[in-house]
Amino acid sequence: MKEFTYIDLFCGIGGFHQAMEDLGGKCVYASDIDADCRKTYERNYGIKPAGDITKVKEEDIPSHNVLCGGFPCQAFSKAGKRLGFADETKGTLFFDILRIMKYHKPEYALLENVRNLASHDHGNTWKVIHDSLVEAGYNVIDEPVIFSPHYIGVPQHRERVFIMCVRKDIGELPPFYFNIDRIPECRIDDILLDDKDIPDLKRYQLKPEQIEWINNWNEFLQGIKVDKLPGFPVWADSLCALEDNPMIGEWGEMPGWMKTFIKKNSELWENNKEFIDTWLVKAKKNRLFFGSKAKLEWQAGETKHPDMWQHIMQIRPSGIRVKPGTYFPALVAITQTSIVGKRKRFLTPRECARLQSFPDSFQYDEKNAQAYKQFGNSINVALVKLFAQYMFGDKEVQHKYSYEVQFGKGEEEPNLFSGMFDD
Repeated sequence: MKEFTYIDLFCGIGGFHQAMEDLGGKCVYASDIDADCRKTYERNYGIKPAGDITKVKEEDIPSHNVLCGGFPCQAFSKAGKRLGFADETKGTLFFDILRIMKYHKPEYALLENVRNLASHDHGNTWKVIHDSLVEAGYNVIDEPVIFSPHYIGVPQHRERVFIMCVRKDIGELPPFYFNIDRIPECRIDDILLDDKDIPDLKRYQLKPEQIEWINNWNEFLQGIKVDKLPGFPVWADSLCALEDNPMIGEWGEMPGWMKTFIKKNSELWENNKEFIDTWLVKAKKNRLFFGSKAKLEWQAGETKHPDMWQHIMQIRPSGIRVKPGTYFPALVAITQTSIVGKRKRFLTPRECARLQSFPDSFQYDEKNAQAYKQFGNSINVALVKLFAQYMFGDKEVQHKYSYEVQFGKGEEEPNLFSGMFDD
Protein backbone atom coordinates (compact mmCIF):
# COMPACT_ATOMS: atom_id res chain seq x y z
CA MET A 1 0.00 0.00 0.00
CA LYS A 2 2.09 2.92 -1.26
CA GLU A 3 -0.84 5.32 -1.43
CA PHE A 4 -4.09 4.90 0.45
CA THR A 5 -6.80 6.79 2.30
CA TYR A 6 -7.80 6.15 5.88
CA ILE A 7 -10.15 7.37 8.60
CA ASP A 8 -9.02 7.93 12.18
CA LEU A 9 -11.77 7.10 14.70
CA PHE A 10 -11.27 7.93 18.39
CA CYS A 11 -8.23 9.71 17.00
CA GLY A 12 -6.94 11.27 20.23
CA ILE A 13 -3.79 13.23 19.38
CA GLY A 14 -3.00 11.23 16.27
CA GLY A 15 -0.98 8.11 17.06
CA PHE A 16 -2.63 6.29 14.16
CA HIS A 17 -2.33 9.37 11.95
CA GLN A 18 1.41 9.73 12.56
CA ALA A 19 2.04 6.10 11.63
CA MET A 20 -0.27 5.95 8.62
CA GLU A 21 1.09 9.21 7.27
CA ASP A 22 4.62 7.81 7.54
CA LEU A 23 3.44 4.82 5.48
CA GLY A 24 2.03 7.02 2.71
CA GLY A 25 -1.58 7.29 3.83
CA LYS A 26 -3.89 10.28 3.49
CA CYS A 27 -6.40 10.97 6.25
CA VAL A 28 -9.87 11.79 4.90
CA TYR A 29 -11.76 11.86 8.20
CA ALA A 30 -11.01 11.97 11.93
CA SER A 31 -13.20 11.94 15.00
CA ASP A 32 -12.80 12.27 18.77
CA ILE A 33 -15.15 13.30 21.55
CA ASP A 34 -12.42 15.16 23.51
CA ALA A 35 -12.23 18.83 22.53
CA ASP A 36 -8.65 19.29 23.78
CA CYS A 37 -7.47 16.28 21.76
CA ARG A 38 -9.18 17.71 18.68
CA LYS A 39 -7.22 20.95 19.12
CA THR A 40 -3.89 19.11 19.41
CA TYR A 41 -4.76 16.97 16.37
CA GLU A 42 -5.65 19.99 14.24
CA ARG A 43 -2.51 21.85 15.34
CA ASN A 44 -0.30 18.99 14.17
CA TYR A 45 -2.11 17.67 11.12
CA GLY A 46 -4.26 20.52 9.80
CA ILE A 47 -7.44 18.43 10.06
CA LYS A 48 -10.29 19.40 12.36
CA PRO A 49 -11.74 16.16 13.77
CA ALA A 50 -15.47 15.66 14.14
CA GLY A 51 -16.91 15.03 17.61
CA ASP A 52 -18.99 12.16 18.99
CA ILE A 53 -18.90 9.28 16.47
CA THR A 54 -22.17 7.86 17.80
CA LYS A 55 -23.94 10.91 16.35
CA VAL A 56 -22.30 10.60 12.92
CA LYS A 57 -24.11 8.74 10.14
CA GLU A 58 -21.91 6.24 8.34
CA GLU A 59 -22.98 7.60 4.94
CA ASP A 60 -21.56 11.00 5.91
CA ILE A 61 -18.06 9.54 6.34
CA PRO A 62 -15.88 9.58 3.16
CA SER A 63 -14.98 6.28 1.53
CA HIS A 64 -11.56 4.95 2.56
CA ASN A 65 -9.12 2.08 2.19
CA VAL A 66 -8.24 1.71 5.87
CA LEU A 67 -10.21 2.21 9.06
CA CYS A 68 -8.20 2.95 12.22
CA GLY A 69 -9.67 2.91 15.69
CA GLY A 70 -8.31 2.71 19.22
CA PHE A 71 -11.79 2.53 20.71
CA PRO A 72 -12.10 3.67 24.35
CA CYS A 73 -10.86 1.11 26.83
CA GLN A 74 -12.49 1.99 30.16
CA ALA A 75 -15.22 -0.61 29.74
CA PHE A 76 -12.61 -3.39 29.57
CA SER A 77 -9.74 -1.92 31.60
CA LYS A 78 -8.71 -3.27 35.01
CA ALA A 79 -8.69 0.36 36.15
CA GLY A 80 -12.38 0.75 35.31
CA LYS A 81 -15.54 -1.14 36.27
CA ARG A 82 -14.90 -3.74 33.54
CA LEU A 83 -18.53 -3.76 32.43
CA GLY A 84 -17.54 -4.46 28.82
CA PHE A 85 -20.47 -4.46 26.44
CA ALA A 86 -22.77 -3.89 29.41
CA ASP A 87 -21.35 -0.34 29.57
CA GLU A 88 -24.00 1.62 27.72
CA THR A 89 -21.56 4.34 26.65
CA LYS A 90 -17.99 3.25 26.02
CA GLY A 91 -18.60 -0.49 25.76
CA THR A 92 -20.80 -0.19 22.72
CA LEU A 93 -18.41 1.94 20.66
CA PHE A 94 -17.00 -1.16 18.96
CA PHE A 95 -20.36 -1.51 17.28
CA ASP A 96 -20.03 2.01 15.86
CA ILE A 97 -16.81 0.84 14.25
CA LEU A 98 -18.63 -2.23 12.96
CA ARG A 99 -21.51 -0.28 11.40
CA ILE A 100 -19.03 1.94 9.56
CA MET A 101 -17.05 -1.08 8.35
CA LYS A 102 -20.20 -2.80 7.12
CA TYR A 103 -21.28 0.29 5.19
CA HIS A 104 -17.94 1.29 3.63
CA LYS A 105 -16.25 -2.11 3.46
CA PRO A 106 -12.66 -0.79 3.62
CA GLU A 107 -9.93 -3.18 2.52
CA TYR A 108 -8.30 -3.04 5.94
CA ALA A 109 -9.03 -2.09 9.55
CA LEU A 110 -6.59 -1.79 12.44
CA LEU A 111 -8.06 -1.64 15.95
CA GLU A 112 -6.48 -1.41 19.41
CA ASN A 113 -7.59 -1.81 23.01
CA VAL A 114 -6.30 -2.67 26.48
CA ARG A 115 -4.77 -6.05 27.28
CA ASN A 116 -7.72 -6.98 29.47
CA LEU A 117 -9.92 -7.11 26.37
CA ALA A 118 -8.37 -10.50 25.62
CA SER A 119 -9.61 -12.09 28.85
CA HIS A 120 -12.64 -9.95 29.67
CA ASP A 121 -15.77 -11.94 30.52
CA HIS A 122 -13.78 -15.21 30.29
CA GLY A 123 -12.95 -14.57 26.62
CA ASN A 124 -16.54 -13.95 25.53
CA THR A 125 -15.90 -10.28 24.72
CA TRP A 126 -13.05 -11.19 22.37
CA LYS A 127 -15.23 -13.87 20.75
CA VAL A 128 -18.00 -11.35 20.08
CA ILE A 129 -15.55 -8.90 18.51
CA HIS A 130 -13.73 -11.55 16.48
CA ASP A 131 -16.87 -13.26 15.20
CA SER A 132 -18.54 -9.94 14.38
CA LEU A 133 -15.60 -8.88 12.22
CA VAL A 134 -15.47 -12.26 10.48
CA GLU A 135 -19.20 -12.11 9.77
CA ALA A 136 -18.68 -8.62 8.33
CA GLY A 137 -16.33 -10.14 5.73
CA TYR A 138 -12.85 -9.85 7.24
CA ASN A 139 -9.99 -12.22 7.96
CA VAL A 140 -8.94 -11.79 11.60
CA ILE A 141 -6.31 -13.78 13.53
CA ASP A 142 -8.13 -16.20 15.84
CA GLU A 143 -6.28 -15.27 19.02
CA PRO A 144 -5.89 -11.67 20.22
CA VAL A 145 -2.42 -10.28 19.48
CA ILE A 146 -0.98 -8.80 22.68
CA PHE A 147 2.07 -6.60 22.19
CA SER A 148 4.06 -3.91 24.00
CA PRO A 149 6.51 -1.19 22.87
CA HIS A 150 9.25 -2.77 25.00
CA TYR A 151 8.97 -5.89 22.81
CA ILE A 152 10.70 -3.89 20.07
CA GLY A 153 13.09 -1.93 22.29
CA VAL A 154 10.99 1.15 23.09
CA PRO A 155 11.41 1.49 26.87
CA GLN A 156 7.75 1.41 27.92
CA HIS A 157 5.86 -1.63 29.22
CA ARG A 158 2.42 -1.10 27.68
CA GLU A 159 0.71 -4.31 26.60
CA ARG A 160 -2.24 -3.75 24.29
CA VAL A 161 -4.46 -5.88 22.07
CA PHE A 162 -4.09 -5.23 18.34
CA ILE A 163 -6.77 -6.42 15.94
CA MET A 164 -5.78 -6.62 12.27
CA CYS A 165 -8.60 -7.03 9.75
CA VAL A 166 -8.13 -7.83 6.05
CA ARG A 167 -11.17 -7.98 3.78
CA LYS A 168 -11.57 -11.56 2.65
CA ASP A 169 -11.34 -10.78 -1.08
CA ILE A 170 -8.02 -8.97 -0.53
CA GLY A 171 -6.06 -11.84 0.96
CA GLU A 172 -5.18 -13.96 3.94
CA LEU A 173 -3.74 -12.78 7.25
CA PRO A 174 -1.00 -15.15 8.44
CA PRO A 175 -0.74 -16.03 12.16
CA PHE A 176 1.37 -13.59 14.17
CA TYR A 177 4.06 -15.08 16.44
CA PHE A 178 6.26 -13.46 19.04
CA ASN A 179 8.76 -15.25 21.25
CA ILE A 180 8.66 -13.60 24.66
CA ASP A 181 12.21 -14.84 25.28
CA ARG A 182 13.48 -12.59 22.49
CA ILE A 183 12.60 -9.23 24.02
CA PRO A 184 15.51 -6.88 23.20
CA GLU A 185 17.32 -4.92 25.89
CA CYS A 186 15.65 -1.62 26.70
CA ARG A 187 17.48 1.56 27.70
CA ILE A 188 15.62 4.51 29.19
CA ASP A 189 18.47 6.75 28.03
CA ASP A 190 17.17 6.25 24.48
CA ILE A 191 14.26 8.59 25.19
CA LEU A 192 15.61 10.85 27.95
CA LEU A 193 16.51 14.46 27.20
CA ASP A 194 19.71 15.93 28.55
CA ASP A 195 18.77 18.09 31.52
CA LYS A 196 20.56 21.04 29.91
CA ASP A 197 18.13 20.80 26.98
CA ILE A 198 15.03 21.22 29.16
CA PRO A 199 14.26 24.99 29.28
CA ASP A 200 11.98 24.80 32.34
CA LEU A 201 13.94 22.06 34.09
CA LYS A 202 13.11 23.28 37.62
CA ARG A 203 9.40 22.49 37.27
CA TYR A 204 10.24 18.79 36.74
CA GLN A 205 12.89 18.45 39.42
CA LEU A 206 12.04 16.93 42.79
CA LYS A 207 11.70 19.38 45.65
CA PRO A 208 14.05 19.05 48.64
CA GLU A 209 11.35 17.49 50.84
CA GLN A 210 10.57 14.94 48.11
CA ILE A 211 14.25 13.99 47.89
CA GLU A 212 14.39 13.68 51.67
CA TRP A 213 11.24 11.51 51.67
CA ILE A 214 12.69 9.13 49.04
CA ASN A 215 16.02 9.10 50.87
CA ASN A 216 14.16 7.91 53.97
CA TRP A 217 12.74 4.94 52.08
CA ASN A 218 16.15 4.33 50.53
CA GLU A 219 17.66 4.11 54.02
CA PHE A 220 14.94 1.65 55.00
CA LEU A 221 15.73 -0.68 52.09
CA GLN A 222 19.45 -0.52 52.76
CA GLY A 223 19.11 -0.97 56.52
CA ILE A 224 16.68 -3.86 56.97
CA LYS A 225 18.15 -7.33 57.38
CA VAL A 226 16.28 -9.77 55.13
CA ASP A 227 17.11 -12.74 52.92
CA LYS A 228 15.38 -10.93 50.06
CA LEU A 229 13.64 -7.60 49.74
CA PRO A 230 9.93 -7.54 50.57
CA GLY A 231 7.72 -8.60 47.67
CA PHE A 232 4.70 -7.44 49.64
CA PRO A 233 3.72 -3.77 50.13
CA VAL A 234 5.49 -2.19 53.09
CA TRP A 235 3.05 -0.10 55.15
CA ALA A 236 4.71 2.12 57.75
CA ASP A 237 1.62 2.05 59.98
CA SER A 238 1.86 -1.75 60.12
CA LEU A 239 5.55 -1.88 61.05
CA CYS A 240 4.76 -2.74 64.65
CA ALA A 241 3.57 -5.61 66.84
CA LEU A 242 0.40 -7.15 65.42
CA GLU A 243 -1.63 -6.32 68.53
CA ASP A 244 -0.52 -2.66 68.33
CA ASN A 245 -1.59 -2.23 64.70
CA PRO A 246 -4.13 0.64 64.42
CA MET A 247 -6.10 -1.41 61.88
CA ILE A 248 -6.57 -4.38 64.20
CA GLY A 249 -10.03 -3.23 65.21
CA GLU A 250 -11.24 -3.89 61.68
CA TRP A 251 -9.58 -7.31 61.54
CA GLY A 252 -12.76 -9.34 61.29
CA GLU A 253 -14.04 -7.37 58.29
CA MET A 254 -10.71 -7.33 56.43
CA PRO A 255 -10.19 -9.30 53.22
CA GLY A 256 -7.65 -12.12 53.43
CA TRP A 257 -5.01 -10.41 51.28
CA MET A 258 -4.94 -7.39 53.60
CA LYS A 259 -4.54 -9.57 56.69
CA THR A 260 -1.63 -11.34 54.99
CA PHE A 261 0.15 -8.06 54.23
CA ILE A 262 -0.36 -6.78 57.78
CA LYS A 263 1.08 -10.00 59.23
CA LYS A 264 4.10 -9.82 56.90
CA ASN A 265 4.75 -6.21 57.88
CA SER A 266 4.59 -7.18 61.53
CA GLU A 267 7.04 -10.05 60.96
CA LEU A 268 9.41 -7.67 59.14
CA TRP A 269 9.28 -5.37 62.16
CA GLU A 270 9.85 -8.26 64.59
CA ASN A 271 13.08 -9.14 62.76
CA ASN A 272 14.29 -5.52 62.57
CA LYS A 273 12.77 -3.83 65.65
CA GLU A 274 15.66 -1.65 66.69
CA PHE A 275 16.45 -0.37 63.20
CA ILE A 276 12.82 0.18 62.12
CA ASP A 277 11.78 1.99 65.31
CA THR A 278 14.69 4.41 64.95
CA TRP A 279 14.01 4.81 61.24
CA LEU A 280 10.29 5.54 61.77
CA VAL A 281 11.06 8.41 64.17
CA LYS A 282 13.21 10.06 61.50
CA ALA A 283 10.87 9.28 58.56
CA LYS A 284 7.82 10.76 60.31
CA LYS A 285 9.58 14.11 60.67
CA ASN A 286 9.16 14.56 56.91
CA ARG A 287 5.84 16.31 56.26
CA LEU A 288 5.25 14.15 53.16
CA PHE A 289 5.41 10.90 55.13
CA PHE A 290 1.71 10.12 55.46
CA GLY A 291 -1.04 8.25 53.59
CA SER A 292 0.17 6.59 50.41
CA LYS A 293 3.62 8.17 50.79
CA ALA A 294 4.10 6.10 53.95
CA LYS A 295 3.80 2.97 51.81
CA LEU A 296 6.35 1.28 49.56
CA GLU A 297 6.06 -1.28 46.77
CA TRP A 298 9.46 -2.69 45.81
CA GLN A 299 9.23 -4.27 42.35
CA ALA A 300 12.83 -3.94 41.21
CA GLY A 301 14.23 -7.39 41.95
CA GLU A 302 16.23 -8.87 44.81
CA THR A 303 19.25 -6.58 44.69
CA LYS A 304 21.11 -6.43 48.02
CA HIS A 305 21.48 -2.95 49.53
CA PRO A 306 19.55 -1.34 46.65
CA ASP A 307 19.72 2.29 45.65
CA MET A 308 16.27 3.63 44.76
CA TRP A 309 17.89 6.44 42.80
CA GLN A 310 19.06 3.94 40.19
CA HIS A 311 15.48 2.94 39.44
CA ILE A 312 12.17 4.33 38.20
CA MET A 313 9.58 5.41 40.73
CA GLN A 314 5.87 6.15 40.64
CA ILE A 315 3.74 7.79 43.29
CA ARG A 316 0.57 5.72 43.40
CA PRO A 317 -2.44 5.42 45.74
CA SER A 318 -0.91 2.13 46.92
CA GLY A 319 2.44 3.76 47.77
CA ILE A 320 5.69 4.69 46.08
CA ARG A 321 6.33 1.93 43.56
CA VAL A 322 9.91 1.18 42.50
CA LYS A 323 10.57 -0.51 39.15
CA PRO A 324 13.87 -1.54 37.51
CA GLY A 325 15.58 1.28 35.64
CA THR A 326 15.25 -0.53 32.30
CA TYR A 327 11.88 0.56 30.92
CA PHE A 328 9.03 2.73 32.14
CA PRO A 329 5.66 1.43 33.27
CA ALA A 330 2.76 2.31 30.98
CA LEU A 331 1.94 5.98 30.68
CA VAL A 332 -1.48 6.65 32.16
CA ALA A 333 -3.99 9.44 31.64
CA ILE A 334 -3.15 11.37 34.81
CA THR A 335 -0.85 14.29 35.56
CA GLN A 336 1.39 12.24 37.86
CA THR A 337 4.11 10.52 35.89
CA SER A 338 7.24 8.48 36.54
CA ILE A 339 10.25 9.76 38.49
CA VAL A 340 13.60 9.16 36.78
CA GLY A 341 15.67 8.22 39.81
CA LYS A 342 19.13 9.02 38.46
CA ARG A 343 17.93 12.46 37.29
CA LYS A 344 15.89 13.19 40.44
CA ARG A 345 13.06 14.54 38.31
CA PHE A 346 9.80 13.61 36.66
CA LEU A 347 9.43 12.67 33.02
CA THR A 348 8.79 15.67 30.78
CA PRO A 349 5.95 15.77 28.22
CA ARG A 350 8.52 15.52 25.41
CA GLU A 351 9.89 12.33 26.92
CA CYS A 352 6.34 10.98 27.18
CA ALA A 353 5.94 11.79 23.48
CA ARG A 354 9.08 9.78 22.77
CA LEU A 355 7.77 6.84 24.81
CA GLN A 356 4.79 6.85 22.45
CA SER A 357 7.19 7.13 19.47
CA PHE A 358 6.04 10.59 18.34
CA PRO A 359 8.71 12.66 16.55
CA ASP A 360 10.21 15.66 18.29
CA SER A 361 8.41 17.90 15.79
CA PHE A 362 5.09 16.94 17.41
CA GLN A 363 3.45 19.90 19.18
CA TYR A 364 1.82 18.77 22.41
CA ASP A 365 -0.69 20.72 24.51
CA GLU A 366 0.87 23.74 26.20
CA LYS A 367 -0.82 22.74 29.47
CA ASN A 368 1.28 19.99 31.00
CA ALA A 369 -1.71 18.32 32.69
CA GLN A 370 -3.40 17.95 29.30
CA ALA A 371 -0.20 16.80 27.60
CA TYR A 372 0.37 14.02 30.16
CA LYS A 373 -3.26 12.93 29.90
CA GLN A 374 -3.20 12.88 26.10
CA PHE A 375 0.01 10.87 25.85
CA GLY A 376 -1.31 8.47 28.49
CA ASN A 377 -4.39 7.88 26.35
CA SER A 378 -2.52 7.66 23.07
CA ILE A 379 -1.37 4.65 21.09
CA ASN A 380 2.29 3.94 20.40
CA VAL A 381 3.15 5.10 16.86
CA ALA A 382 5.86 2.49 16.28
CA LEU A 383 3.44 -0.35 17.06
CA VAL A 384 0.76 1.06 14.76
CA LYS A 385 3.32 1.14 11.98
CA LEU A 386 4.44 -2.43 12.73
CA PHE A 387 0.93 -3.90 12.66
CA ALA A 388 -0.13 -1.83 9.66
CA GLN A 389 2.83 -3.17 7.69
CA TYR A 390 2.03 -6.71 8.78
CA MET A 391 -1.62 -6.26 7.84
CA PHE A 392 -0.77 -4.71 4.47
CA GLY A 393 1.25 -7.79 3.59
CA ASP A 394 4.82 -6.52 4.03
CA LYS A 395 6.75 -9.74 3.41
CA GLU A 396 9.76 -8.75 5.49
CA VAL A 397 7.66 -7.90 8.53
CA GLN A 398 5.47 -10.98 8.15
CA HIS A 399 8.56 -13.16 7.87
CA LYS A 400 10.07 -11.58 10.98
CA TYR A 401 6.99 -12.53 13.01
CA SER A 402 6.61 -16.00 11.57
CA TYR A 403 6.92 -19.14 13.68
CA GLU A 404 10.10 -20.07 11.82
CA VAL A 405 11.93 -16.89 12.78
CA GLN A 406 10.52 -16.39 16.29
CA PHE A 407 11.01 -19.95 17.46
CA GLY A 408 13.62 -21.17 14.97
CA LYS A 409 17.12 -19.89 14.37
CA GLY A 410 16.13 -16.25 14.79
CA GLU A 411 17.49 -13.07 13.26
CA GLU A 412 19.23 -9.95 14.47
CA GLU A 413 16.93 -7.13 15.60
CA PRO A 414 17.25 -3.89 13.57
CA ASN A 415 18.02 -0.56 15.25
CA LEU A 416 14.45 0.61 15.87
CA PHE A 417 15.54 3.97 17.29
CA SER A 418 17.25 5.11 14.12
CA GLY A 419 15.58 8.36 13.09
CA MET A 420 12.62 7.81 15.42
CA PHE A 421 12.65 11.34 16.84
CA ASP A 422 13.77 13.18 13.73
CA ASP A 423 11.81 16.29 12.82
